[in-house]
Amino acid sequence: MNATPDAQRMPALYLSHGAPPLADDPVWPGELAAWSQSLPRPTAILMVSAHWEEAPLALGATRTVPLVYDFWGFPEHYYRVRYDAPGAPGLADSVRKLLRRAGAPVQDIPDRGLDHGAYVPLVEMYPGADIPVLQISMPTLDPQKLLEIGRRLAPLRDEGVLIVGSGFFTHNLAALRHVGTPGWSSEFDDWGQRALAAADVDALLDFETKAPAGKLAHPRTEHFAPLFVALGASEGEVGSGRSVIDGFWMGLAKRSVQFG
Repeated sequence: MNATPDAQRMPALYLSHGAPPLADDPVWPGELAAWSQSLPRPTAILMVSAHWEEAPLALGATRTVPLVYDFWGFPEHYYRVRYDAPGAPGLADSVRKLLRRAGAPVQDIPDRGLDHGAYVPLVEMYPGADIPVLQISMPTLDPQKLLEIGRRLAPLRDEGVLIVGSGFFTHNLAALRHVGTPGWSSEFDDWGQRALAAADVDALLDFETKAPAGKLAHPRTEHFAPLFVALGASEGEVGSGRSVIDGFWMGLAKRSVQFG
């Protein structure tokens, strides 16, 4: 994939993607829409979702295929959502080259569609589904290794590619049993906001032990892990990270951050 003459350098994002009912929230969809409208128009979007772990790193479909409805027990209308964005074969070629040049193995899973970590926010941010999208897997949850993947992918930003890590800033479904916001969720969110503002990458990499309530906020770390791809893709600009969306949804922190 080569930069088009009018391609603008894009930021890298980490966003909290919620769940299918995000679409019915009175505030959050508008926040996501306003965020996308403040950005240059991407030439393509590269999604890294908490909901796809596959090793070695896998590239999803490069043509329009059905979505992956990777959730259970929701009303039927959530399973009828469509997001028929075009595939991004040129972007897939660029990702292969960048990763293989660094000696990282890459595989293709051509029938793997976008999961809800990818399409739920994209429906709100780019509802026209007219920007090519490629989803790649997380081959590991190791923060340092994900940071390295982000570093390798960083040149794509100069080609107008929007790199998006999609997770949830706190993610322990025990919050759903609480009234209000659990202390562990607000404590972790406050710590994370301060670590990002200070560009304390070392603390973020060691969040499980450095953050208050780290293991409560993330009993399993897949929803925080996409942050490190965005951090890696913004190396040298980490101090530019700013929270665009904050607050809580069903007790979970929906903090979402823009780098660059």
